Amino acid sequence: MLTIHAADLVITGDSRPSVLGGAVLVRGRELAALGPYEELAAACPTARVRRWPGLLAPGLCNPYGPELLEQAYHPDPREADELGTEPVTGGALAALAMTDARWGASARRGVQRMLAHGTVAVAGALRRTAVADAVARAGLTEEQRFEPPEGTPSLDPLAGRTLAEVTLMPLPLEGMDATFAVFDVPDEAALAERGAATCVATVLAGRLVYRRR
Repeated sequence: MLTIHAADLVITGDSRPSVLGGAVLVRGRELAALGPYEELAAACPTARVRRWPGLLAPGLCNPYGPELLEQAYHPDPREADELGTEPVTGGALAALAMTDARWGASARRGVQRMLAHGTVAVAGALRRTAVADAVARAGLTEEQRFEPPEGTPSLDPLAGRTLAEVTLMPLPLEGMDATFAVFDVPDEAALAERGAATCVATVLAGRLVYRRR
Protein backbone atom coordinates (compact mmCIF):
# COMPACT_ATOMS: atom_id res chain seq x y z
CA MET A 1 0.00 0.00 0.00
CA LEU A 2 1.36 3.39 -1.03
CA THR A 3 0.20 6.49 0.83
CA ILE A 4 1.10 10.09 0.14
CA HIS A 5 0.93 12.41 3.14
CA ALA A 6 0.76 15.97 1.82
CA ALA A 7 1.04 19.22 3.79
CA ASP A 8 1.49 22.91 3.11
CA LEU A 9 5.08 22.69 4.35
CA VAL A 10 7.43 19.78 5.02
CA ILE A 11 10.26 20.43 7.50
CA THR A 12 13.01 17.83 7.22
CA GLY A 13 14.82 18.61 10.47
CA ASP A 14 18.32 18.48 8.92
CA SER A 15 20.31 20.16 6.16
CA ARG A 16 17.76 19.21 3.52
CA PRO A 17 15.62 22.24 2.61
CA SER A 18 12.00 22.51 3.70
CA VAL A 19 9.48 21.84 0.93
CA LEU A 20 6.52 24.14 0.27
CA GLY A 21 3.57 22.10 -0.90
CA GLY A 22 5.55 19.03 0.05
CA ALA A 23 4.72 15.42 0.79
CA VAL A 24 6.13 12.10 1.84
CA LEU A 25 5.43 8.80 0.16
CA VAL A 26 5.01 5.86 2.53
CA ARG A 27 5.26 2.23 1.43
CA GLY A 28 4.15 -0.07 4.22
CA ARG A 29 6.20 1.01 7.22
CA GLU A 30 8.95 2.72 5.21
CA LEU A 31 9.39 6.17 3.75
CA ALA A 32 9.77 5.74 -0.01
CA ALA A 33 10.24 9.36 -1.10
CA LEU A 34 10.05 13.00 0.00
CA GLY A 35 9.48 15.98 -2.26
CA PRO A 36 6.88 18.26 -3.86
CA TYR A 37 3.39 16.77 -3.80
CA GLU A 38 2.89 17.19 -7.55
CA GLU A 39 5.99 15.13 -8.31
CA LEU A 40 5.09 12.30 -5.95
CA ALA A 41 1.48 12.21 -7.13
CA ALA A 42 2.57 12.08 -10.77
CA ALA A 43 5.05 9.28 -10.06
CA CYS A 44 2.52 7.26 -8.03
CA PRO A 45 -0.95 8.02 -9.42
CA THR A 46 -2.56 5.04 -7.65
CA ALA A 47 -1.31 5.98 -4.18
CA ARG A 48 -3.82 6.87 -1.50
CA VAL A 49 -3.54 10.57 -0.59
CA ARG A 50 -3.94 12.04 2.87
CA ARG A 51 -3.95 15.85 2.85
CA TRP A 52 -3.13 17.60 6.10
CA PRO A 53 -3.31 21.27 7.04
CA GLY A 54 -0.14 23.01 8.17
CA LEU A 55 3.32 21.50 8.40
CA LEU A 56 4.70 17.99 8.45
CA ALA A 57 7.76 17.54 10.65
CA PRO A 58 9.83 14.90 12.43
CA GLY A 59 8.16 13.29 15.44
CA LEU A 60 8.94 14.70 18.88
CA CYS A 61 10.62 13.27 21.96
CA ASN A 62 9.05 14.19 25.30
CA PRO A 63 11.86 14.62 27.85
CA TYR A 64 9.61 13.76 30.81
CA GLY A 65 8.92 10.05 30.36
CA PRO A 66 9.08 8.91 34.02
CA GLU A 67 7.56 12.12 35.36
CA LEU A 68 4.50 11.90 33.12
CA LEU A 69 3.97 8.14 33.09
CA GLU A 70 5.29 6.87 36.44
CA GLN A 71 4.87 9.88 38.70
CA ALA A 72 1.45 10.94 37.44
CA TYR A 73 -1.89 9.15 37.06
CA HIS A 74 -3.98 9.80 33.96
CA PRO A 75 -7.60 9.36 35.05
CA ASP A 76 -10.06 7.19 33.21
CA PRO A 77 -12.86 9.35 31.73
CA ARG A 78 -15.24 7.53 34.07
CA GLU A 79 -13.25 8.97 36.99
CA ALA A 80 -13.56 12.57 35.81
CA ASP A 81 -16.17 13.54 38.41
CA GLU A 82 -13.91 12.35 41.19
CA LEU A 83 -10.40 13.01 39.86
CA GLY A 84 -10.86 15.51 37.04
CA THR A 85 -9.26 15.11 33.63
CA GLU A 86 -5.70 16.33 34.24
CA PRO A 87 -2.82 14.11 35.45
CA VAL A 88 -2.95 13.44 39.20
CA THR A 89 0.37 13.98 41.03
CA GLY A 90 1.83 14.57 44.49
CA GLY A 91 -0.33 13.95 47.52
CA ALA A 92 -3.42 13.23 45.45
CA LEU A 93 -1.55 10.46 43.65
CA ALA A 94 -0.22 9.05 46.94
CA ALA A 95 -3.82 8.74 48.15
CA LEU A 96 -4.79 6.49 45.24
CA ALA A 97 -4.62 2.72 45.46
CA MET A 98 -2.24 2.11 42.58
CA THR A 99 -1.71 -1.43 41.31
CA ASP A 100 0.37 -2.59 38.36
CA ALA A 101 -2.81 -2.94 36.31
CA ARG A 102 -3.88 0.60 37.16
CA TRP A 103 -0.42 1.96 36.31
CA GLY A 104 -0.58 0.18 32.97
CA ALA A 105 -4.01 1.61 32.15
CA SER A 106 -2.87 5.07 33.19
CA ALA A 107 0.20 4.79 30.98
CA ARG A 108 -1.90 3.75 27.98
CA ARG A 109 -4.04 6.85 28.41
CA GLY A 110 -0.96 9.00 28.94
CA VAL A 111 0.62 7.63 25.78
CA GLN A 112 -2.51 8.49 23.80
CA ARG A 113 -2.28 12.05 25.07
CA MET A 114 1.38 12.13 24.05
CA LEU A 115 0.56 10.89 20.56
CA ALA A 116 -1.92 13.75 20.31
CA HIS A 117 1.09 16.08 20.77
CA GLY A 118 3.19 14.54 18.01
CA THR A 119 5.30 12.51 20.45
CA VAL A 120 7.02 9.42 19.08
CA ALA A 121 9.52 8.82 21.92
CA VAL A 122 10.00 9.50 25.62
CA ALA A 123 13.27 10.20 27.39
CA GLY A 124 14.16 8.71 30.75
CA ALA A 125 14.31 5.19 32.15
CA LEU A 126 10.92 3.64 32.87
CA ARG A 127 11.09 1.39 35.95
CA ARG A 128 7.56 0.00 36.05
CA THR A 129 7.10 -2.99 33.76
CA ALA A 130 3.43 -2.18 33.10
CA VAL A 131 4.36 1.35 32.02
CA ALA A 132 7.28 0.28 29.85
CA ASP A 133 5.05 -2.33 28.18
CA ALA A 134 2.37 0.29 27.42
CA VAL A 135 4.97 2.54 25.80
CA ALA A 136 6.50 -0.27 23.74
CA ARG A 137 3.15 -1.64 22.58
CA ALA A 138 2.13 1.81 21.36
CA GLY A 139 5.29 1.96 19.26
CA LEU A 140 7.01 4.78 21.12
CA THR A 141 10.71 4.38 21.80
CA GLU A 142 12.38 4.89 25.16
CA GLU A 143 15.40 7.17 24.87
CA GLN A 144 18.27 7.57 27.31
CA ARG A 145 18.78 10.79 29.20
CA PHE A 146 21.73 11.64 31.40
CA GLU A 147 20.08 14.10 33.78
CA PRO A 148 16.54 15.25 34.57
CA PRO A 149 15.38 18.04 32.25
CA GLU A 150 14.75 21.53 33.56
CA GLY A 151 11.24 22.90 33.79
CA THR A 152 7.82 21.58 34.67
CA PRO A 153 6.76 18.26 33.12
CA SER A 154 4.34 18.86 30.26
CA LEU A 155 2.59 16.74 27.68
CA ASP A 156 3.72 19.39 25.19
CA PRO A 157 7.37 18.68 24.32
CA LEU A 158 7.62 22.17 22.83
CA ALA A 159 6.79 23.92 26.11
CA GLY A 160 9.93 25.97 26.70
CA ARG A 161 11.87 24.14 23.98
CA THR A 162 12.52 24.53 20.27
CA LEU A 163 11.58 22.04 17.60
CA ALA A 164 15.25 21.18 17.10
CA GLU A 165 15.67 20.42 20.83
CA VAL A 166 12.86 17.86 20.91
CA THR A 167 13.19 16.35 17.46
CA LEU A 168 14.04 12.68 17.91
CA MET A 169 15.67 12.48 14.48
CA PRO A 170 15.20 14.16 11.09
CA LEU A 171 12.60 12.91 8.65
CA PRO A 172 13.87 9.49 7.61
CA LEU A 173 15.73 8.77 4.43
CA GLU A 174 14.31 6.39 1.85
CA GLY A 175 13.97 2.87 3.19
CA MET A 176 13.79 3.89 6.86
CA ASP A 177 10.72 3.76 9.10
CA ALA A 178 8.21 6.48 8.20
CA THR A 179 7.75 8.30 11.52
CA PHE A 180 6.55 11.91 11.64
CA ALA A 181 3.88 14.29 12.90
CA VAL A 182 1.69 16.98 11.35
CA PHE A 183 0.76 20.26 13.03
CA ASP A 184 -1.98 22.68 11.98
CA VAL A 185 0.25 25.78 11.86
CA PRO A 186 1.69 27.66 8.87
CA ASP A 187 5.36 27.60 9.86
CA GLU A 188 7.90 26.76 12.56
CA ALA A 189 7.49 30.14 14.30
CA ALA A 190 3.77 29.52 14.71
CA LEU A 191 4.49 26.02 15.98
CA ALA A 192 6.81 27.43 18.66
CA GLU A 193 4.13 29.96 19.67
CA ARG A 194 1.12 27.61 19.70
CA GLY A 195 2.82 24.38 20.76
CA ALA A 196 2.40 20.72 19.98
CA ALA A 197 -1.30 20.72 20.94
CA THR A 198 -1.78 21.79 17.30
CA CYS A 199 -0.95 18.22 16.23
CA VAL A 200 -3.46 16.77 13.77
CA ALA A 201 -1.72 13.49 12.98
CA THR A 202 1.07 11.25 14.24
CA VAL A 203 2.55 8.43 12.16
CA LEU A 204 4.76 5.68 13.64
CA ALA A 205 6.52 3.33 11.22
CA GLY A 206 3.89 4.03 8.59
CA ARG A 207 0.92 3.58 10.96
CA LEU A 208 -1.46 6.48 11.54
CA VAL A 209 -1.63 6.19 15.33
CA TYR A 210 -3.29 9.53 16.03
CA ARG A 211 -5.65 11.67 13.98
CA ARG A 212 -7.53 14.65 15.32
CA ARG A 213 -11.24 14.18 14.83
